[in-house]
Amino acid sequence: MESVPENSILKLPPGALEKIRKSYNLEKRERLEEAIKLLEDWIQKQNHIIKKDFSREYLERTLITCKGSVEKAKKQIDRLCTMKTLMPKFFSKVNVKSELQKLLEIASVTPLPIMTDDYYRVIIVKFNSKNITSDLIFQYFQYAVIINEYAKAHDYVSGYIGIYDFRDVNIFDLVSKLNPVELQQCASIIIEGYGARVKSLHLLTNSKGIEMLVNICKHLVSEKIGNRIYVQPTLEDLHKAVPKEILPVEYGGNEKSIEKLHLDFIEELSSEKHVEYMKMMNKACSDETKRHAGKFNEEYMGTPGAFRCLSVD
Repeated sequence: MESVPENSILKLPPGALEKIRKSYNLEKRERLEEAIKLLEDWIQKQNHIIKKDFSREYLERTLITCKGSVEKAKKQIDRLCTMKTLMPKFFSKVNVKSELQKLLEIASVTPLPIMTDDYYRVIIVKFNSKNITSDLIFQYFQYAVIINEYAKAHDYVSGYIGIYDFRDVNIFDLVSKLNPVELQQCASIIIEGYGARVKSLHLLTNSKGIEMLVNICKHLVSEKIGNRIYVQPTLEDLHKAVPKEILPVEYGGNEKSIEKLHLDFIEELSSEKHVEYMKMMNKACSDETKRHAGKFNEEYMGTPGAFRCLSVD
């Protein structure tokens, strides 16, 4: 693609496309075209991959998340298609506004419009209730899938910085409602399937229970990701790690309110265009009866203990 289409939700600074491509040796048009063509040809030869017409933009973004590696991009595409087949419950929602109403009453997941100077997108997850249930936590996992599908279609980034605002949450109660297996599966889908590269995760809370949640998370992800989890007791602490000026006004920044940003994002995710896109992409799964013998990798299995530790660059 010559440029990223203008998006009302996710802004890209001038020159971002070229600089991100250059970071992964994809700035030369012939090199990029060759890599995309290799992926297209490979997909056509994979009998178990049902969808054959991934867009070139989708394939380019996959290459970016894989630092330009065609072989890693093949594995990522295969992983996500397989996960959609073996863990369909994570991919069963397509319309945020009509299907995840209860979650929207107590939580928001909001990507910020302005990126950091090194092209990372900041996402703020905020829970506004102490009455969190296991069902609502799983709905959050389904919401995360929809957001990652949207990002894979519209964003162009080096990676992500996550801010989890737990100031209005009873952490001890949250941990008691959390299913570690589902959390690990969701993390695997986002990191291994969608290729979301995590620069850092910041947990905003002064609750003593947060260390318990951090320890659970560190046992479910790779050491590298675990070492990128930080507890920020106050906004002042958060400002030392995340550029203050790009944050919403409630977080001491210059951006519009988190409520306004989230409402706009819900409308975008619930648009007819994106709902239809979700329906199409949720069918981009695999037919395991057509996979070559010996190729199945147990890390895709949606059963307890079947996931290996997540490992990302």
